[in-house]
Amino acid sequence: MLTNLTVPLLGLVDTAVLGHLDTPEYLGAVAVGANLFSILYWTFGFMRMGTTGLAAQAWGKRDEFAQIALLLRSVLLAIGIGLLLILFHQPLIKLGLTLMNPSERVAALAAEYASIRIWSAPAVLCQYTLVGWLIGTQYARGPMVMLIVANGLNIFLDVLFVTGFGWNSRGVAMATVMAEYSAAAIGFYMVLKRMPDGQGFERALFGQVQDYLRILQVNRYIMVRTVALLLVLAFFTAQGARQGDTILAANAVLITFLLIISNGLDGFANAAEALIGEAVGSDSRHQFRKVFKVAFRWSLWGSVLFTVAFVLGGRFLIGLLTGIEEVRTTAWDYLPWLWMLPLASVWGFLLDGVFIGATRTRDMQNTMLFSALAVFLPVWWLTTGWGNHGLWFSLICLMLARAISMGWLFVSHSRHDRWFSEQ
Repeated sequence: MLTNLTVPLLGLVDTAVLGHLDTPEYLGAVAVGANLFSILYWTFGFMRMGTTGLAAQAWGKRDEFAQIALLLRSVLLAIGIGLLLILFHQPLIKLGLTLMNPSERVAALAAEYASIRIWSAPAVLCQYTLVGWLIGTQYARGPMVMLIVANGLNIFLDVLFVTGFGWNSRGVAMATVMAEYSAAAIGFYMVLKRMPDGQGFERALFGQVQDYLRILQVNRYIMVRTVALLLVLAFFTAQGARQGDTILAANAVLITFLLIISNGLDGFANAAEALIGEAVGSDSRHQFRKVFKVAFRWSLWGSVLFTVAFVLGGRFLIGLLTGIEEVRTTAWDYLPWLWMLPLASVWGFLLDGVFIGATRTRDMQNTMLFSALAVFLPVWWLTTGWGNHGLWFSLICLMLARAISMGWLFVSHSRHDRWFSEQ
């Protein structure tokens, strides 16, 4: 949880340093640019989630060779994909900005932000793999140190570049790139400390082409699921942008809080990934049930705590993030939707952890597609007359649909003892 909370903390600082400038355009530009990179990078989020599940099962079997081979092959895939993203970044950024359709000034600033931020691609994807492997092998302290140090550096550089040097959204992008490479360097150091004594980089660890294809095949369902979720969030941002820069900026402030909720509660999901994966790897049904019950209980209390925090302190927190009166007032109008999000979304986060640990990734894909296509889009279309309220209501319905559909599959798999059967 501490590791995850450093991620939205960074967004919090981005929002705060830009939200106190004279115009909301810089805040809107980073909101659009950051959302674009969420789509671009988290399309390959399977590098983190899939690695965790596979590493946890290898850990449960106490198979050191499989653990190290998985890490090495995943890192090589991450570097290759990152270099391809840099190579093709111009058409990708242009397409993303066209789909989001921000105002002309915001689009120009977002394009500048994106052209700098893209250089962090190999580091970001390596981070996903390293964090996933460390969590899967139950060394959660490693990612905590790795990301707290790196995001602390990012926050320091944010303040220096934006408020000190006056580089605005360009400074935020440069700070992020420098911090991402720092995080990757720390991650590699942590992983090397976890290597078994006497283990060299023998030829067999690199594997054959089919070994890399197998990693991609296992994770293709996570990729489709993640793309669907990110397209929903991009659609959310784009619809806010069509209602004006003030709505776009207000939504950016509130989405920052959503990231705090999701990353905080994902701590329990990450623990479930590692421990459920270990239970499946060691074929222990008792451990599986025990882990789920404990994670369920802590997730419930965590979501209640977040709800109380935003009900009592939401207006104060919005005031900290932006001094632009029209943005602050607009964000206050939509704050009640944020109060509903923790209890609506926590069950989807928890069940993601269970399904990832058991490598039931196809189920994750199917429930997300159902929630996005059969629930989110129809609800949004029916509530377009509500304006931005309809947009937030649709997001709440998406979270509930994920929870209900995944919960139904969880009960079905448990009843028929499918968690331990061949995938």
